[in-house]
Amino acid sequence: MAASSRSAREAKRRIQQMEAKRELRRDQEQRRKRDNLIAAGAGTAAVVLAVVLQLTAFAGNPTEDEFAATEAGLTNPSASASPSAPATNGPNIPAADTAAGKTFTGDLVLNGKPLGVELNGTAAPQAAAVFKSLSDEGFYNGKSCHRLTTSDAFGVLQCGSANGDGQGDPNYTWGPLENTPADNSYPAGTIAVARSGNNAYGNGTQFFIVYKDTNIPADSAGGYTVVGKVTSGLDVVTGIAAAGITPGSSDTDGAPVQAVTIDSFSLK
Repeated sequence: MAASSRSAREAKRRIQQMEAKRELRRDQEQRRKRDNLIAAGAGTAAVVLAVVLQLTAFAGNPTEDEFAATEAGLTNPSASASPSAPATNGPNIPAADTAAGKTFTGDLVLNGKPLGVELNGTAAPQAAAVFKSLSDEGFYNGKSCHRLTTSDAFGVLQCGSANGDGQGDPNYTWGPLENTPADNSYPAGTIAVARSGNNAYGNGTQFFIVYKDTNIPADSAGGYTVVGKVTSGLDVVTGIAAAGITPGSSDTDGAPVQAVTIDSFSLK
């Protein structure tokens, strides 16, 4: 009887061990399945997130005009946005060879005070040809300098808008870019061409005078054409800057307090 009881207990113990092993295997299998599902879910989530981000990025891209308008803020001294022009100059744009290899000197008179200027037809023949032609026509007489920036590393006075409001003339755009600084540095006294953002053929009638050493990051089109320099009278511009920016504008970018009129721009 005792031996029979021991055998029964031993058999029961083996059955319990077998059940425990089967339960352990079931738990391990369920855990593997659960881990696989979590991994698959994470992978799917990553793919979905990537797709969503991609769609968001591409669907949210601004149009060229919107992007150019955004770029026309503190980052870049740009004329108002205009559609990209074809890679040829319009019929009313003077040919670059009319200025190639030449140096033009003269005076830019702001509020009755002259700045001596020099344009470099060797480094920037197309730009020099344009500004010589416009000055000869008297285009700039009576135009304004509508924009001033006064941040620590960004000091420019922008002039030459056809209507005085910063808008460009869509019928007078040209390129290409010339003589753009490789290091994005524009020393005090630089005269450079304003243009619509991200458009190498978005130059027009506007220019900017750098009155203190300035760094201007290039956009997707490149930098800004340096057409010449101020040879005397830069203190006229620094005086305009010292008067500040019109209240209601950005603290460092807006219309100058001291209204600025171009009395004349003569070159020879």
